[in-house]
Amino acid sequence: MRKIVLLIALVSISIGAMAQKGKANSAIRYVNEGNLDRAKVDLDKALTHKKSANLPITFFAKGQLAQAAFEYENTTLFSDPLGEALAAYDKAIELDPKGPVARRILSTMAYNALADNFYFQGGDLFEAGDFAGALRSFETQIKIVEGDHYMGGIDTGMYFNAGIAAFNANNYDAAIRYFNTCADMKYMGIAPYYHIYEVQLAKGDTAAAEATLVQLPTLFPNDLSVTLQLIDLYINSGKFEEAQKHIAVAKEADPTNSILYFAAGIMYLNDSRYDEAIAELQRAIEMEPDMFDAQYGIGAAYINKAAALYREANEIMDVNQYNMAIDNANEVYSKALPYMEKALQISPDDIYTMRNLKELYYRLNLTDKYDTISARLDQLEGN
Repeated sequence: MRKIVLLIALVSISIGAMAQKGKANSAIRYVNEGNLDRAKVDLDKALTHKKSANLPITFFAKGQLAQAAFEYENTTLFSDPLGEALAAYDKAIELDPKGPVARRILSTMAYNALADNFYFQGGDLFEAGDFAGALRSFETQIKIVEGDHYMGGIDTGMYFNAGIAAFNANNYDAAIRYFNTCADMKYMGIAPYYHIYEVQLAKGDTAAAEATLVQLPTLFPNDLSVTLQLIDLYINSGKFEEAQKHIAVAKEADPTNSILYFAAGIMYLNDSRYDEAIAELQRAIEMEPDMFDAQYGIGAAYINKAAALYREANEIMDVNQYNMAIDNANEVYSKALPYMEKALQISPDDIYTMRNLKELYYRLNLTDKYDTISARLDQLEGN
């Protein structure tokens, strides 16, 4: 009689375990049918019952439901559906690494689908301006793809996405790490190096930024953009001699690029080398007559040169020599006039151009033009 009682007890235990395992299976069935709320009810029963709380099938069911909740945009079932799905799949495989549930997870490529989900989540968060959240999603995608349960090759673009998100999240070390991975994998050619350069500039490390660019002519010998980036770096760093050297190289490769002559001219202008500035800027407007900044730059060069001549004239004691020096300065002022007038024609509401013209008209005794520009300035400036 005792053996019969014992057998009945064992059968009861088995039936109880099977019943709770059935809740996990029914939860999966409801997920497949799209009935997520009903699936959650059965899943909660499976998770809270002692006989099923630690079964691999229960965690598989949780992973399926959490993943579906993300895909159906159901925000009520889980606070972090993809994170909980990943943890659930990992737990299911941990509990029975070679069992039927583990094989089922791998055969259905659940991790591949989850990696795609994290990619889409990262994109949505990035678009919403949550760059730190986007980075977490992209990094989780990377973790899955690099893991043992992912089927297929590595998508290099995920490192690039993580780098962009990290940069926007001001996580500069992570950004450099991911862009370096892209560079090592030769993804997108020269682009990762430029992003590394931008991150280094954002960190304030101009020496590292320069080192990144300097190596690129060897790696990409026929890419003029490298030279242009170096020019930009040296201009912003105040290293005008280095910038001019690279401008000379760029001119040889692209002699009709007006921007190169403009950049050279502006650097000469900032260095008070007015004649050289005028020559370079003149070449720029020969190629692009409506370049406002070049027209304005030549006018400014003549004005600054004339002002320097006025200062020199004020040091002269001899009246005749003084008058000759003033006439010379006024002649230089007059050379600025057509360029400033052309600049105003290109940009009719530019206040600084009008102020310069007002001064020129005054110095050159062009009374009518002076009155006209003065009235226009008063109107624009609210005087």
